[in-house]
Amino acid sequence: MAIIIGPGCIGCGACVVECPTEALELADGVVVVDPEKCTECGDCIEVCPSDVLSLPAGAKKEEPTEEEAPAEETTNAPKPKKKEKIVPVAGGDVWSGVWVVAEYSRGEVAPVSWELLGEGKKLADDIGCELACVIVGHDVEGVIPEAFAYGAEKVYVVDDPILKDFRTEPYAVAVTDLIRKYQPEILLMGATAMGRDVFPVIATKMKTGLTADCTVLSIDPKTNLLLQTRPAFGGNIMATIMCRKERPQMATVRPRVMAMPERIEGRTGEIVREELNMTEDEVLTKVIEFIKGDAKSIFLDKAEILVAVGLGVGSKRNLALCEELAETIGATICGTRGAVEAGWMTHDRQVGQTGVTVRPKLYIAIGISGAIQHLVGMETSDYIIAINNDPEAPIFEVANYGIVGDLVDVVPALTAEFNKRLQHGVAK
Repeated sequence: MAIIIGPGCIGCGACVVECPTEALELADGVVVVDPEKCTECGDCIEVCPSDVLSLPAGAKKEEPTEEEAPAEETTNAPKPKKKEKIVPVAGGDVWSGVWVVAEYSRGEVAPVSWELLGEGKKLADDIGCELACVIVGHDVEGVIPEAFAYGAEKVYVVDDPILKDFRTEPYAVAVTDLIRKYQPEILLMGATAMGRDVFPVIATKMKTGLTADCTVLSIDPKTNLLLQTRPAFGGNIMATIMCRKERPQMATVRPRVMAMPERIEGRTGEIVREELNMTEDEVLTKVIEFIKGDAKSIFLDKAEILVAVGLGVGSKRNLALCEELAETIGATICGTRGAVEAGWMTHDRQVGQTGVTVRPKLYIAIGISGAIQHLVGMETSDYIIAINNDPEAPIFEVANYGIVGDLVDVVPALTAEFNKRLQHGVAK
């Protein structure tokens, strides 16, 4: 007799880790049981997220018999101490609170930090806990009032000269020390270069899970667990992920996918200041020089007008027509993965699942078919204008305005019209 494994195993391995007798193992992506080792203790059943494990008919967890139980009344021998298993529960007394780690660098805060405070407030309200902002850096006093203005009820501050320039080691130490001391239930940060760099380190230190590049966050009403949704399998499906056992529940979120909350001047709250338990000698990396890059590409996610090109443009020669349009209307040029791989532009100008998520006021898509991998990075734009010679192109399904035609004819005509109106002061 042994644990019964039903259909539907997702191969997560949770039961394998939990089994005290090492009777379970993964084989070809599913769990198999060794009946010689299985004691039918049932521990694996409690952690199975797919509910595919069960005890054999008539079996039940073994309890010590009266003969086996320690005879405390007749002996002074110490009672064997049962191994204590501590599993923090979402919404419980041990781990509580939603934290947003603000991205602060060289006097500026990434806007996604404030977007996450708005989203974090919804999560905190759903599970009935506090919303806090974590600010790590140097000379951060001016940022604290902004955190309160965007909805934080408490602000944790670690201000140290070592943190003047972002380096993974001290930043991770600062945040991890805060987590271990105050035990937040949920930890969020933007899926920026900084967030993608430091959050995996923090998750590793805390031995917890991390879901990257989320586009939707919510709370499961039955379990109070964080539901973390992100594109998967090349953007063909949306996967929702939960961290059932470990804490904190950690996620990075793409910039511009969450709405910016209302900023209310004058809000206040509690400020908690902590020291960085690290010296400069302990930091292995040193910043020798800071070189600014091309602002138009670095701040692609902040651009208000974007002209995007896809492989449908046909050639780098035709790309010049699109660049002229962008120059005329004060837009930033960007492109799909195909355009980048064709060598027409650098990766930092790529929009989409494996590039940057943008939310401009105007997005002009030229020669872009509208694959889901690209759409997830720009579909929340205020207005989308699509130019394509294929009337069945999927891009037209998300566009506010569509122009069916050859870009060689359409784009120069648009550029000429914009030039004409600008010269007469009709447009800005």
